[in-house]
Amino acid sequence: MRAQPHKQQPLPADRALRLLVLIQFLSMGAMEMSGPFWPLQIQRLLGPEGAGYIGLLSTMVYAGPMLTAMLLTPLWGRLGDRTGHKPMIVRALLALALCQGLAAITLDPWLLVTIRVMQGALAGFLAAAQAYALACCDRSRGGHTLARLQSATAIGSLIGPVLGGWLMDVSGFALLCYGATAICLLCALGSFGLPADKARASKRKPAAPVVLPKGWLGAILLVIVLIQAAKMMPQPFYALYVANILHAPSWLIGATYAASAATLAMSAPLWGRMFDRWQPAHTLRVIEGVAWLCALTLAATALANEWLGFLASRLVWGIWQGALLPVAYALIANTVSTRQQGFALGLGNSAAKAGALLGAVFGGIGMGLVGLAHSFWLVALTYALAAIGIRWVRSFTSTPGPSTLSTHTYHN
Repeated sequence: MRAQPHKQQPLPADRALRLLVLIQFLSMGAMEMSGPFWPLQIQRLLGPEGAGYIGLLSTMVYAGPMLTAMLLTPLWGRLGDRTGHKPMIVRALLALALCQGLAAITLDPWLLVTIRVMQGALAGFLAAAQAYALACCDRSRGGHTLARLQSATAIGSLIGPVLGGWLMDVSGFALLCYGATAICLLCALGSFGLPADKARASKRKPAAPVVLPKGWLGAILLVIVLIQAAKMMPQPFYALYVANILHAPSWLIGATYAASAATLAMSAPLWGRMFDRWQPAHTLRVIEGVAWLCALTLAATALANEWLGFLASRLVWGIWQGALLPVAYALIANTVSTRQQGFALGLGNSAAKAGALLGAVFGGIGMGLVGLAHSFWLVALTYALAAIGIRWVRSFTSTPGPSTLSTHTYHN
């Protein structure tokens, strides 16, 4: 009597999701350990004689992996749709471990950037985890599932930079990367405990593809590009700003960098519950308002002349972040058939990488044009432009009605 359900579902969906959430938390925390500190490592490797290249390489160390991930993540997603998303999770974690290990031993700043570019090309973990979770969970809980994964990422982003800052102060960049390597290898080992999603999917009767409303998916991808460009713009100058303008130690760089992740982790589930009750048109209207709030918050960040005010603005900014990217992913996931989710979410992640790439490039250029002390004003301006762009999307794009979207997700 008890053998039959065990045969149908080797690991209960809730347990599989909990394991996946733990893996995402640990692996994203490992990646964020080094997140704020790449420019400082490049500065150390360049030395005084190579100081003229710090702006270029600080931009490339973030922009390079974003570019390769943007190009290749949809391909990994399509491969996952065909072979199962679990192998993509394992592959991505092993790639992250390899690249972090190589970063720990290189003494050439240009080679360090090359390793980062390779990491972006081989990774694609977030899209694989999202698609796997949606394939294994009840589709009526898709929004809740994505919110849990986003919270895991946010908490990892909270703890990772703090731990990374402590390791930087104690023993330097190499130990930080070795620690990330060990965590990613542990996560890859743990991911073998996940049930295979391909076998589960093959028992289902193929569903007819959902016909997307004209321009809807493209509009959501544009929204993702805009909000991610604004979010990632401070990356090239963040550590330099906190260290040189606010005169903070490495642990405080990590703490302020992670502060927004704490409030994002708390706010994302609350935003998710509200958005699940709203139609897409109203959702986009709220997202536009949140983008304006981000612009005002970043203006406060630019005005802060001591670390306490700076930290407060980061905490408020995290609240608004919970209503942006996670919601955009949910809109995509509930507008495509289950057989296309890996590819569609890959496109969403590529759009995020495209926005992050634009943000990193313009952040590096802006730092050179307006100076380090005024760089956060450019971020506030970018959020204002993102809000204007979302208004344009709302004005010229038809949002899908209840017959097109999954009726379990959007209702009044």
